[in-house]
Amino acid sequence: MKIESNKLVTFRLGDDHFAADIFSVERVLRYTAPTSVPDMPEYIEGVIDYQARVVPIVNLRRRFEMDDIEVRNETRILILHSEGEWIGAVVDAVTAVTPFDPAKVAPPPRLFRGLAGEYLKGIVRMSERLVIFLDVERLLSSTERIALDRVGTEALANG
Repeated sequence: MKIESNKLVTFRLGDDHFAADIFSVERVLRYTAPTSVPDMPEYIEGVIDYQARVVPIVNLRRRFEMDDIEVRNETRILILHSEGEWIGAVVDAVTAVTPFDPAKVAPPPRLFRGLAGEYLKGIVRMSERLVIFLDVERLLSSTERIALDRVGTEALANG
């Protein structure tokens, strides 16, 4: 388990709290509706133009098989570094940048196997709350990355 810093960006999806290593987060943006892209998995909302790049947007609620909700004033897009590329992640709200002790990250429980478990670095206790520490590098499979790269290339060519 590679942990790069001692600060996390924490965010909410419903009542659940998640975190990403601060070095994995490029920027936090107000939500704007992405341009939809045909033939993509349901959890890919589309793409946005960010700093002259086409960035795919992953709806984390859908990725984690949670119910959709309406976009609210606090809905944000996290621009994340993932395997040398940027991907956007739609979250309900960004809550804080919080220091933590990397030595106190607990491995994911055994019940987090399969789809959900592959995205986790571990569990972090922050105050009275348990926070799910995401492995940003694993949010998209290599097959999904190839498909999204193709979409980005086509969007730039048509653009």
